Order: sequence, then C-alpha cells, then structure tokens
Amino acid sequence: MNSLVAIIAIGFFLGMRHATDPDHVVAVSTIVSRQRSVAQAALIGVLWGLGHTLTILAVGAGILLFHLTIPARAGLAMEFSVGVMLIVLGLLNLTGVLQWISEKFAPTHPPHAGEHVHVHSHEGRLHFHAHTHGSQTAHHGESLEPPAWLRSVFGRLGIYQALRPLLVGIVHGLAGSAAVALLVLGAIHNSRWGVLYLLVFGGGTIAGMMLITVALALPMTLVGRRFAWMQRGLSVTSGVVSIAFGLFLSYQIGFVGGLFTSHPSWTPH
Repeated sequence: MNSLVAIIAIGFFLGMRHATDPDHVVAVSTIVSRQRSVAQAALIGVLWGLGHTLTILAVGAGILLFHLTIPARAGLAMEFSVGVMLIVLGLLNLTGVLQWISEKFAPTHPPHAGEHVHVHSHEGRLHFHAHTHGSQTAHHGESLEPPAWLRSVFGRLGIYQALRPLLVGIVHGLAGSAAVALLVLGAIHNSRWGVLYLLVFGGGTIAGMMLITVALALPMTLVGRRFAWMQRGLSVTSGVVSIAFGLFLSYQIGFVGGLFTSHPSWTPH
C-alpha cells in the first residue's frame, strides 16, 4: 500500500515538474499568445498534456511489455524533432500564418451569399440559424443557444486550434526529455504498476501544463483587452523566442549531441 501511494505521489509531482521544461513552456506560449480567454488557454494546456501522455503511454508500454530499447541516434532524432517544431511554430507565429490557418480551418463565417445556415459567434454567444446578410435584427432573428460550458470554452476554439496543441504534445512526448517517466520504469518490475505510474505521470503533466497556460494567458488577456498593440508585441516576442530556442536546441542535438556526426551520444535527461 505504501509503495502504491509512493508511486502515485512521485508520478504526479514528476509529471507537474516535467510540464515546466523550457521547450514545453516556449511551445505553448507561442500557441497561447494569441488566445484572449483563460478558459481556452487552460483547454490548450489539457490538450497538450493529453497528446504528451498518449506518446508516453505508447513508448512506456513498449518498454514494459516488449523490453524495447531506444538507440542513441533514434533518441537524438526524437529530441531534434522538438527543435524543428519550435522553429516552425515561431515562424508561423511571426508571419501570421497561424491566424490564417485558424480562419481557414475554423472560419467565423463561411463564404456564402444569400440565405444560408451556419454556426457563428455574436456578442459572446453562438448562434445556429438560417439568415441573410441583411439588418442586425434579421441576421439574428432565430437562434439555438448551446449549453453554457460549450459556449464559454469551445465557442471560439475550432478544430485546428484543438489539434495543434494535441499534436505538439505528441511530438514532445517523443523526445527524450520525457525520460524521467521512462527511467523510473526500470525500478518498477510489475507491469500494472508501471502503467499506473505512466497514467499518474500523465495526469500530473496535464495539470501542470494547464496551470502554466493559465498563468501565461492571464497577463496576455489583461493586456489584450486594454492595449491590442501590446498583445501583438507579446505574440511577436513569443515567436522570436521560439525560433531562437529551437535553433539552439537543434544545434545542441545535431552537432554537440552528435546526431549528424558519426559518434552520436544520447543520455536521456
């Protein structure tokens, strides 16, 4: 019983600590920088944690059940993918491509003319009705209001916005920085306890990342409501930091770590 409690406690707090890794914070700050809702930012943190947990579970299960080992070059390649992802996220943020993709895959208004039916946001509420582009009264004459939890959290979070943190979390889960979870598995000889540890670790990571995204979103939300130009500045800053950190990480892994040399050296950390 004491061992079980220890596994749960250690796994949860290590998961929360793992969420604070610099590459994780930089990646989610790039995503959260354009959010104007704390609830949406928290949801982004949860989705990132879910994606991360899915990968950790898959890799951990392979280690537990099939005694898999990760070669040095494969481990470096997984970590290198995080550096590349940070560079891409930063570039997309700086060029405005992220906003264009969001509008493309989750448009606030489809390009239809005449009378049509669609879901859209107006004054903080979602409406589902047929309308034409006439007067304000005719435009919102009939509507079907969704549940409050759906309206407040998912109202402005489209499919692309939801998939983005999930996929980023999956890529982060592939990196060796999650080896804190995998190394502990070496001391757990019971496969059921090992899976339990991974689940608890994932739960801690989700909770930690949710707190981080909320902490990042609070000042951005307050600034964005008062000074729109400052929010744009924060978004640009997060993009620059993401690119710089991604380049640094890629160089460290590619050349110092030896991914692109004949003598790769990888120690999970």
